[in-house]
Amino acid sequence: MGQIKIESLSKKYLNRRKRKRTLEDPGPGDWITVLDDINLQFEDGEMICILGPSGCGKSTMLRIMAGFDTASSGRVLIDDKPVTGPSSDNIFVFQSNGLLPWMTVEQNLELGLRQLEPDEKRERVAEYLELVELLGFEHHFPHQLSGGMQRRAELARALAVKPEMLFMDEPFTGLDYLTQLKIREEVVNIHEYIGKTMVMVTHFIEDALIMADRIVVLGERPTQVRLQQKLDYGRPRNLVKEKGLQDLRDEIFLTLGVSYAV
Repeated sequence: MGQIKIESLSKKYLNRRKRKRTLEDPGPGDWITVLDDINLQFEDGEMICILGPSGCGKSTMLRIMAGFDTASSGRVLIDDKPVTGPSSDNIFVFQSNGLLPWMTVEQNLELGLRQLEPDEKRERVAEYLELVELLGFEHHFPHQLSGGMQRRAELARALAVKPEMLFMDEPFTGLDYLTQLKIREEVVNIHEYIGKTMVMVTHFIEDALIMADRIVVLGERPTQVRLQQKLDYGRPRNLVKEKGLQDLRDEIFLTLGVSYAV
């Protein structure tokens, strides 16, 4: 379970700066088209990375897929069922730190496990803290953790409910380079471990090449799909040794309007 179909998806917003008419009577020129007729299909268990220039609508598309936003036209289906709102089966990890600061790491993880018996709850929390290498920090508060540890705790909280699908909106934002590399490796290992569909928005091309089973590159507004590539490479991957990944990296840069030669 975890197939996603995006059919003729479009998203428009009212242009509040130029619009002179009322909210009840907007004209054609009062709208900004962000997503324009997007059609994609992702298979069950894939790791999908979405790239694109800033402001192109990557996060908007992710929120629509997760049910936190609505399309202007078109639709998203998960396992052939239209997405009409958020689902407890599909967890969203936001850009900003989502841990509740007045709760310990353990208490944060327990938020989605209230239906479990106490013993099972403790076992589930321990299992996923160990998965992200945070066992022993369960009684710490978020402010007592580094930025990287907070992101790992958020991943553990999202995974502990055993979702069918995980959506991540730039989960490495604000992390130093070494921490980003470590968490990237952990996310890849987690994906291998749980085998669930994961969709991640990122602006790091290297992350997409290392992590993804499928890469989607969006263009400037009005946004359409400029490139879609399935990656048939095993893991761990090495960008230096894999000529095909180097060529794809250069193609992605060119697609995004950057001449990359290193």
